Amino acid sequence: MIKLNPQQQAAVKLIDCPLLVLAGAGSGKTRVITEKIAYLIGSGIPAHQIAAVTFTNKAAREMKSRVAKLLDNSQTRGLRVSTFHSLGLDILRREHKILGYKAGLTLFDEHDKLTLLKNLIGHDVSFGDIENADCYARQIGQWKNAFVTVKQVEASHDPEEHRAGRLYANYIRSLKAYNAVDFDDLILLPVQLFQQHPDVLQYWQNRIRYLLVDEYQDTNITQYELIKLLTGSLGNFTVVGDDDQSIYAWRGAKPENISQLQHDYPRLKVIKLEQNYRSTRRILRVANQLIGNNPHAYEKKLWSDLGEGDLLRVICHKDEASEAQQIAAEIVHHKFKSGGNYGDYAILYRGNHQSRLFERCLRENNVPYFISGSTSFFAYTEIKDVLAYLRLIVNHDDDAAFLRIINTPRRELGPTTLEKLGVYASQRRVSLFSACNELGLNQTVPVKAYQRLQNFHNWITAAASRIEGGDTFEIIKEMLDNINYFEWLRENTATISAAERKMANVYELINWLKRIAQKDDTNEKPLAEVIVRIMLMDVLERNQEEQSASDQVSLMTLHSAKGLEFKHVFLAGMEENILPHENSLGDEDAGSLGIEEERRLAYVGITRAQRTLTFSYCTHRKRYGDVAECQPSRFLSELPSDDLEWTAKKQIDPEVKKQNALSFFAAAKTLTS
Repeated sequence: MIKLNPQQQAAVKLIDCPLLVLAGAGSGKTRVITEKIAYLIGSGIPAHQIAAVTFTNKAAREMKSRVAKLLDNSQTRGLRVSTFHSLGLDILRREHKILGYKAGLTLFDEHDKLTLLKNLIGHDVSFGDIENADCYARQIGQWKNAFVTVKQVEASHDPEEHRAGRLYANYIRSLKAYNAVDFDDLILLPVQLFQQHPDVLQYWQNRIRYLLVDEYQDTNITQYELIKLLTGSLGNFTVVGDDDQSIYAWRGAKPENISQLQHDYPRLKVIKLEQNYRSTRRILRVANQLIGNNPHAYEKKLWSDLGEGDLLRVICHKDEASEAQQIAAEIVHHKFKSGGNYGDYAILYRGNHQSRLFERCLRENNVPYFISGSTSFFAYTEIKDVLAYLRLIVNHDDDAAFLRIINTPRRELGPTTLEKLGVYASQRRVSLFSACNELGLNQTVPVKAYQRLQNFHNWITAAASRIEGGDTFEIIKEMLDNINYFEWLRENTATISAAERKMANVYELINWLKRIAQKDDTNEKPLAEVIVRIMLMDVLERNQEEQSASDQVSLMTLHSAKGLEFKHVFLAGMEENILPHENSLGDEDAGSLGIEEERRLAYVGITRAQRTLTFSYCTHRKRYGDVAECQPSRFLSELPSDDLEWTAKKQIDPEVKKQNALSFFAAAKTLTS
C-alpha cells in the first residue's frame, strides 16, 4: 500500500484539537478518515466511542469496508460509521419517550409529506390552493434545515409567511399525532432534544468521544448545530471537506460552515490535502484557474505527479442532436483505438433532460450505458401505493403503509379524523389499523368517520384472508379493481396515456412478485415472505450500484458525478443558460445559490477526469419548442487557453485569447461560420 503523504499523516495523527482537513478532489480524503479511525483506536480510544458520519449509504459502506481491512472485528466492535440521518434516527429511537413519541417511529418520505400537506390545505381554505403543496413542502424543509422554528415564522408580519407558519405548525402537530417524523426531523429533533435536555446531551457526548465528519461542506445549519452539540467546547472532531465542491445549496448546504469553524473553535487547526492522485497536471491546472474566480476562506491548489497529459478539447456543434451523435461516435472510435472499456467513459451534463439524445445515439451505436440518478422502479408513486396495500395486508401494524393508503383513493377521512385516530392509537398503544376496529374509537371520531374506518379495516382483513387461501395475485388485481385504482390514477394524472403507463407499471410489479413467489420452488411462497424480500431496499440499492460499475458508459448529472472518477470525461452543454444555469444568471448577489455554485459544478465536472476531458457546446438548441441561438459558457473563457484545443483552432485569431468574456463569446461563434 502507498504510504500516506506528509499532510495526510499529519491529519491522521492530530487528535488533541479541533481539525479541519481541506481535502481537494482526488486527494485521498476517505483514506485519511479510515486511517484516522485506526489511529484513534490504536491510541486507546475505544471503538464504541468513535463515530464517523457522511451523507450516503454508499460512502458509509465504503468507509466500513476500508476500516475492516485495517483492523480486525474485535478492534472495531461498537464503531459507528453511518449517515447523519441514521445517527439521528438512532438518537430518536433511544430518546423517543422524552420527546413524547412512542416506540416504532414512522418515517415519512416525500410523498407522505406531500399527501399530509395536501390534506391539511384541503381542509382549511385559508392556506390557499392545494397546488401550492409542493412549495410549502420545500419551504418547510428549508426552515427545518436552517433551524427556523414555528414561532419565528408565525411572528412574521408578512401575511404569506405567517400563513405558511400556521401550516408549518399544523404539519408538525399532525406528524406528532401519527407518531411520525420526516427526513429533516432526523437532524432537527435531536438538536432540539440536546438543547432542552442537558443530561441526554451528556450521555451522547460520553458515548461519542470523537467525531469524524465526511463531506463537511455539504452540512446545513442544523447539521452543524448537531456537530457542535455532540463534540462540546473541546471540539473533539475531524471534519473533512472541500468548499470548492459545495454544490448542494438548493438542499440547504452552507459552505460558509467551513469558515464558521474558525470563529467557533479558536484552537482549530487546518491541514490542506492538495496532492491529487486522480488527474493529469493539465486537468488540474484548468480546474485551479476556473475555481480561482470564486472567493475562498482558505486558498489551495491541486497538483499531481501523474504527468502533463493531453490538451483539453473543446468541440462546437450546430445543435444538440449533432452533439449527441459526435460524442457517441467518439466514444466508439476511442474505445476501438485504445482497447479500453466502456466503463472508462462518462458523459456529464447539468440537467437530466439532456440525457435523452445521448441515450438514443448510444443505443443506435450498440453502446451499453447506465443512467445514474434515474428514477428507480420502486420510487414511482403507483408502485409505492400498491406495495403499501400489500405491506398492510401482511402486517397490520405497519402504520406507515396505513397512512399512505388510507386516503388513496380518497375515503373522505380528513386530517382531523386521522389526527384523532393517531392520538387514540397512541394512548391505547395499538397500531392505527387495530384502532380502527376498537369500540372506544367511536367516542373520539364522528359516526360516519368511524364507519368508514371500520369498513376499511374489514375490507383489508377480508382481503388478507382471501389471499391466504386463494390465488394471491388474481386477488390482488381484484382488490385494485374494487377500489377503482385505475380511475384514481386517471383523475390524478395529467393525461390518459400517462395513467395507462402507471397502470402498466402496477401490472409489471404484480407479475414480478408472482415470479419471485414461484422461483425455485414447487410451492408458492407466502405473500409476506415475498414482500419482505421486496422491502430490502438496501440490497436493491447495492444492486443498482453494482450495475453502474459494470462495463457501461455512465450518463449522469454533475451533481450525481460528485465523488466519482472516470478515465475519459465528456462535459456536454457548456453553454450560457445551461452551465451556468439560467436561474443563476443575474443573481450575482445570491452567493452559493448563484454563479459561484455553478462554477463549483463545472469544477466538479472537470476534476472527475483522470486522463482526457472534452468540453462540448452547441450554437443552437431547441428550447420550449423553438430553436434558439446559444452562447458558449462564460466558464470556457475563464480556462487557460494554452491548455485547450479547439476543434476549429485554425479559424481562431490568436488575439482572441487576450479578449474579455464578451469578446470571447463573439469569437467562439466564428468556429461554425
